[in-house]
Amino acid sequence: MRNPISKKTLTSALSASLVLVLGGCGGMASNSQLDSVHQPVVSRTNYTLDISAGPGGVSIPEQRRLAGWFEALDLRYGDRISVDDPMRSSASRAAVEGIASRHGLLVGDEAPVTPGAVSPGTIRVVVSRSSATVPGCPDWSVKSETNLANGTSSNYGCASNANMAAMVADPEHLLKGASGTGTTTVMSSTKAIESYREAKPTGEQGLSKNSTQNGGK
Repeated sequence: MRNPISKKTLTSALSASLVLVLGGCGGMASNSQLDSVHQPVVSRTNYTLDISAGPGGVSIPEQRRLAGWFEALDLRYGDRISVDDPMRSSASRAAVEGIASRHGLLVGDEAPVTPGAVSPGTIRVVVSRSSATVPGCPDWSVKSETNLANGTSSNYGCASNANMAAMVADPEHLLKGASGTGTTTVMSSTKAIESYREAKPTGEQGLSKNSTQNGGK
């Protein structure tokens, strides 16, 4: 004789089946936190150029070639320039610094490791450029209206984080903020306020006397 199925068991089975059916239509949202699973990813690309350099530094033709390379790369804020010079020539470094200064950039102290060795009689100029993207966005993979875990949408955070990655001037600031230079905006504004407060009133010496004759001249 078969065991009869209770009404409670049948209801539970139907509820579980309904959840599986609804959850199978794109799955259910599972991230119950306010932190988006889509975060900016910062990647760095190194561009290299080997130029000839002698005891006196970099020749004028090679400097022109380096300047043209910088213009072709469209150097901008956030790019990092470094020099890989086995001889540690100060003249060669000064030549690169002079060209980099035209773009408002400084030359770093340490060069990253790049493929291949630097040939004798040459130096390697390295331009490191970072970019930020948010992989997987937009994400509309979750299509189910069932939300038993009270999770956020699968596309949650894509708009704000993608815009942040696109607008940030230096993508590496997403990893680590810019370090201060010692001069803060508060200090600058305080100097202006102190100068204003210490200034003598314009009427301290009395009002100027002007004749009403001849039109006040």
